Amino acid sequence: MPDLPTPQDAAEAALFSECWDAVLAYADLCTSGSTAAAQLGREAFAHGTREARAAETGPVRSAGRRAARLPRIPLLLTAVRTTAAAWEEEGQGHKLDPDLRLWLNSDKAARYTGPPLKRPLALRGLRDLQQADAELLWLAEVEALPLSVVARRLGLDPAAAADELQQVRTLFRDRCHRNHLDTPMDARCRSYARLLDAVTRSCAADAPGDLSRHLATCVQCAEAAACLRLHGGGLPGALAGGVIGWGGLAYLERRRRAAEVRLGAGRPDAADKAAGEPEDGEQKARVARNGLLVAAVLVSVLALGVSMMPFGGSGDDLGAPGDAGRQPVADPNPDPPLPSAPDLPPATSKPADNATENTGKSEKPAKPEGRNRHTEPQGTSTPTKDDESENPACRVEYDLVNQWPDGFQATVTVTSGKPLDSWRVSWSFRDGQQVGQMWDASVSQDGSRVTATAADYNKSVPAGGDLAFGFLASWQGKNSPPYDFTLNGQDCAKTS
Repeated sequence: MPDLPTPQDAAEAALFSECWDAVLAYADLCTSGSTAAAQLGREAFAHGTREARAAETGPVRSAGRRAARLPRIPLLLTAVRTTAAAWEEEGQGHKLDPDLRLWLNSDKAARYTGPPLKRPLALRGLRDLQQADAELLWLAEVEALPLSVVARRLGLDPAAAADELQQVRTLFRDRCHRNHLDTPMDARCRSYARLLDAVTRSCAADAPGDLSRHLATCVQCAEAAACLRLHGGGLPGALAGGVIGWGGLAYLERRRRAAEVRLGAGRPDAADKAAGEPEDGEQKARVARNGLLVAAVLVSVLALGVSMMPFGGSGDDLGAPGDAGRQPVADPNPDPPLPSAPDLPPATSKPADNATENTGKSEKPAKPEGRNRHTEPQGTSTPTKDDESENPACRVEYDLVNQWPDGFQATVTVTSGKPLDSWRVSWSFRDGQQVGQMWDASVSQDGSRVTATAADYNKSVPAGGDLAFGFLASWQGKNSPPYDFTLNGQDCAKTS
């Protein structure tokens, strides 16, 4: 199994981190397990990188342009598909997804490697664009990155990125329309070509009944309609399905979810929203929070009403000292669940020392022995509920995305309780894990302690917002989850 290629410079190293994440996401869809996914991803990444480097250093055509080729990420994704086909031919098909094996042995797969004029229209249209235009279209439409992030990565003016993207969409449509007319087709399809072009140009025009019935039975014309119709939100699916092939729509959904995690769900960049367009993610989050608040208030009112009913006592007993030990009927803000035992710091950690110093100094009485003792973290003092913070400075979620015999991929999502101008997240490994690559943050490691520092484009985090980053690391023997997470030096609660 080949190792990942060595980056030639810092720019390519940053590109490798982004591309490897995409390659591994698609390889995971194509295989039957994480080990096979890592193997397929490595082989495809090495093959695609060699192909990209050869294209970049290849001879220039007489017109002053290099031969048409795909942008780096879709080029690597097609390398995954090509490598999977080679596995099938070499007798390693048992490592692949069964549906992918059926697809590889069908006429659908042959379209992607057959005569150029019969290949999917989106694949041909993307290849015909200038390299920078194709990169912009793919990152914005398929990888689902905000325009401000895409502009920074491609060195564009953020203020003009939206207009430039619209121009690239129009260029892509023109290329697809020209390629559609050049495609060998029967007389019936050709008779609908001009009508299809006219209908897809307008967002208000409805397809005539006969054209609609034709699109329902003709794959070639249906693909053309998806590429030519820039409105309606179908362009990302047309690109992913036409360029990647099998699993394109599943890959598209996976990348959208990854973008939400990495950039914060429901917090789209303001520059990417049209004037007056509702912010769907933020609105849904606000509705959910308001719903929970209303439910909590209703439960509290119900609890108050129940407590005021005359069950064996008069109203004069309300608030009497004998009721001090009574538990509330409902708590609208329950304490967060404690982390599981493997995630707790050792007994010699800092909280234990503080507990020793505070022994006997608390003015509040200690809880009786045996009462709720299973809800208290070991190695700390026994504060009452009033001493416990219901809103910690931060919460962290550690997600092991993939793991193979000598390495793994993980993501870290931190929710900050206050706004941040910059951030630094640190944690410790138990088993000598070593971080090799990281995206959306810069990494440093001192022994078992790892520190991730914000990138230039994601330093600012609003109160209650998320920051996220991912990394690749190596491990041997055991790969326990990390512990002792801090955000800018403050301890974070770890969600289960």
